[in-house]
Amino acid sequence: MNHIARRTMLQRGGMLGAVLALDAVSPALAGTTPAASSARFKAIDAALRGGVSRNDVAGVVAVGATPKGVVYEGAFGKANVATGAPMTVDTVFWLLSMTKAFTATACMQLIEQGRLHLDDDAAKYLPELASPRVLEGYAEHGTPRLRPAKGAIKVRHLLTHTSGYTYSIWSEALTRYEQVTGMPDIATCKNAAFTAPLEFEPGERWEYGISMDWVGKLVEAVSDQSLEIYFRENIFAPLGMKDSGFLIGTEQKRRVASFHSRHADGGLEPAPFEMPQRPEFFSGGGGAFSTPRDYMAFLQAMLNGGALHGVRILRPETVATMMQNQISELNVQKMRSAQPPYSRSFDQFPGRPHKWGLSFDINMQPGPNGRSAGSISWAGLLNCYFWLDPVKHVAGALFTQVLPFYDERIVALHGAFERGLYAGLA
Repeated sequence: MNHIARRTMLQRGGMLGAVLALDAVSPALAGTTPAASSARFKAIDAALRGGVSRNDVAGVVAVGATPKGVVYEGAFGKANVATGAPMTVDTVFWLLSMTKAFTATACMQLIEQGRLHLDDDAAKYLPELASPRVLEGYAEHGTPRLRPAKGAIKVRHLLTHTSGYTYSIWSEALTRYEQVTGMPDIATCKNAAFTAPLEFEPGERWEYGISMDWVGKLVEAVSDQSLEIYFRENIFAPLGMKDSGFLIGTEQKRRVASFHSRHADGGLEPAPFEMPQRPEFFSGGGGAFSTPRDYMAFLQAMLNGGALHGVRILRPETVATMMQNQISELNVQKMRSAQPPYSRSFDQFPGRPHKWGLSFDINMQPGPNGRSAGSISWAGLLNCYFWLDPVKHVAGALFTQVLPFYDERIVALHGAFERGLYAGLA
């Protein structure tokens, strides 16, 4: 869940007024549009409509699919609270870390072509990774203490978040490093953010971080194309994803969902938000936008072993590899928030082992809401979530635009959607 340029977000226009009293809006006015739901999915409609009426969200979209196609689409509440525009399956959302699935797919396409390999040194393609440094701590006067890393960063390390790179939002050490050195946050899309040190030796443990932004750089170096062009030509256009990318058009901008912050009293306050549109680099870790309908097309392709409507973007064996444990005896660890206004601490499966694939979270035991053991999933910082169940052949995704991440009300909505989808399919 790549975090946003939060230092500038609140300065750029400021907060836009008082807390929304969305719970005062009747469900009839909440813009409910269950496009493809039926009697068997009424529980989902009721849960999402209730989330709007309780002010859990200003608006929400959920989509579910099987190999036969999309089986559920539901959109409730407002996409734009200022204009009153309703949520739809074509509303535009900032994906943040749900971008990573595209970047991993692009990298695996190049691996299929033999243009790079999982166990290559990443510095073979990105010389700036040749001499990484590890942050050991801080001297008494606050100067960071750095030492050369003992091992090389492999392509595999970057795809599995075992490289040593972290995110400041879940790292007090890196938060301090940004403060002491003035290094920009990765979500500013400034190249100076890549001067970040490692926090541990490559391959030593799993910790979520900017690795997939490095993978984006890797894809660009090997393909000799920008991510904007590479994604469009090799993922989005083949799958008919006309509303996905890094650079947002005028017509798409009119369909962008409003961003909100949750306050301590539970209210939602709107604020301006947009990923940098003149970036120094395209963020493979979190810079893309898409729509629920577009994103589900991508998930359907993955659910179908890399193909959709006769168009193949990956081989079935590649997709299977991406969904397998790639971190051996290591485990995905709880991400402890260093910046609570932007993210709660995050663990999708507390008390249960989960692994990492290329590049997805894998629950090794059945999930609490219906998904099978061996399902893959991930999320975006503005409380968007997806999962893909290769055993029961189900994919689902839920879209909102709210901070802080892992908001308990939205997590509950996501759980209700998942339970309702499996129940309806049963």
